[in-house]
Amino acid sequence: MKNYTILILLLSPFFIFSQTDEEVISDIYSNSLTDGQSYNWLDHLSNNIGSRLSGSLGAEKAVIWTKEELETLGLDKVWLQPVMVPKWVRGIPEFAYIETSPGNTIKVNICALGGSISTPSTGIKAKIIEVSGVEDLEELGKDNIQGKIVFFNRPMNSSLINTFESYGGCVDQRYSGAMEASKYGAAAVIVRSMNLRIDDLPHTGSMSYGDINPEDRIPSAAISTKHADLLSSMVKLDNNIQFFFKQNCKQLKDVLSHNVIGEITGSEFPNEYIVVGGHLDSWDLGDGAHDDGAGCVQSMEVLRLLKNTGIKPKRSIRVVLFMNEENGLRGGNKYAEIAAQKSENHIFALESDSGGFTPRGFYFDCNQSNFDQILSWKNLFKPYLIHFFELGGSGADIGPLKTKTNVLSGLKPDSQRYFDYHHAPNDTFDAVNKRELELGAATMTSLVYLIDKYGIKK
Repeated sequence: MKNYTILILLLSPFFIFSQTDEEVISDIYSNSLTDGQSYNWLDHLSNNIGSRLSGSLGAEKAVIWTKEELETLGLDKVWLQPVMVPKWVRGIPEFAYIETSPGNTIKVNICALGGSISTPSTGIKAKIIEVSGVEDLEELGKDNIQGKIVFFNRPMNSSLINTFESYGGCVDQRYSGAMEASKYGAAAVIVRSMNLRIDDLPHTGSMSYGDINPEDRIPSAAISTKHADLLSSMVKLDNNIQFFFKQNCKQLKDVLSHNVIGEITGSEFPNEYIVVGGHLDSWDLGDGAHDDGAGCVQSMEVLRLLKNTGIKPKRSIRVVLFMNEENGLRGGNKYAEIAAQKSENHIFALESDSGGFTPRGFYFDCNQSNFDQILSWKNLFKPYLIHFFELGGSGADIGPLKTKTNVLSGLKPDSQRYFDYHHAPNDTFDAVNKRELELGAATMTSLVYLIDKYGIKK
């Protein structure tokens, strides 16, 4: 009779069985760490497809493959969102040397910066003038710069614990160095790689000419940190040494590409949208495993984990794999544009674009009432050593979705090794730790679960 009574209670519509948040989150982590799919996905994306520069064959292969993988998850909707993207090609590998005297040269490692023009077919050779930043150009003036190669050699500040702050303190020389140096008649620009480690690997990245006329644009390349130090020491000993480099890059016409989107439709509030994503494009030197293959597979894994742990979201949850974050942000802008046209209510967006390292927490872009609610969940994450919850930025791709009332967030992994790989040839699958990647996916899923369950404060 007792067992019969229990059965009646379990079957009764008035009996509500539910796990605690602690239990749900424990299930999410356990599933990710013992039966996760993110690492296998990243293996295929990195090793079977490879680099995915916007407009490239690799990028289009990635679009097709990720769409197919999302379709296997049994989501309610999977689709491609068209977006026009720039197509820049590197061409044959770059070549450079330092010339101490006629016939005496030392080969150095460089790579063209994304968006740069090529050198003349015979290359460029000129004297070097070293500066510590864009602000030095005005003081030096045109007489000291004209006809020379400007060498921007401000390193990342190694005293800063936050490596993204260190990166932000010197990336302007990469992005706008050529634009500014061309105003003073420079022949070309060489930029120290954005890297805290001293190594032989040049790091590419986006640069801009602004509104400078095409005929006034000058080539721009990055030099490895080891060879930047060598060049600097040699210039200090002899300011008459010359630098030669040749690169063959080219900007072509825009081409059609796509954002890849999958959705679980909400059971109670289908018109409230939660987005989780990363950018599918990468630079062309490695295979983009950390930047941002990791963020893409973690975001895909969020939806898989929700389904596998039996969570039925109240709100519509989308994974968006954005195209063209690296050299244009076209995918993020297009997604926000279409969302605005459809009057979609995006209450929350989470981006992973800081590598597949051990997760430490999140940054949030939101009002105080929403942040207070999020802080009330902090103890749920402490068993997993997730302690960092701070107001700050979120992510480049989700930034265009910001409103006065919604919440944007960025996953914060440990960043100490990130710039060893960022935009470099060693950003490859072997640099990603399986367990760290899976911990990040579980951490993201747990936050999405809580946002979906409790909503946001208006």
